[in-house]
Amino acid sequence: MKKASCAALFAVVVVVAVLLCEAPLPAEAVTCNPTELSSCLPAITSSAKPSSVCCGKLKEQKPCLCGYVKNPSLKQYLNSPNAKKVLSTCGVPYPNC
Repeated sequence: MKKASCAALFAVVVVVAVLLCEAPLPAEAVTCNPTELSSCLPAITSSAKPSSVCCGKLKEQKPCLCGYVKNPSLKQYLNSPNAKKVLSTCGVPYPNC
C-alpha cells in the first residue's frame, strides 16, 4: 500500500512539473515612455527608412500607441503619413483605438 501511495505521489509531481514547464510565461509589463521612440524621429520627420532599433522600440511600445495617439502633444506625429509608413515598414499595425 505504501508503494502505491509513493508511486501516485511521484506521478502527480511529474505531471505538475510538466505542466509548469509548458505553461506560458507572463508577459512583461511595458513602461509607456514616448521618448523610447526617439530613434524613429528621423524616419517620421523625413522619408528615411526606419532603423532596426526604431522597429524594435515600436514593437516594444505597441501596447502604448493608443495612449500616444490620444495625447495632443504626440498625436500629430503618429497621425502623419510618414509615421504610418514607418509602422507599416516595421510590421506594427496602426492602433485602432
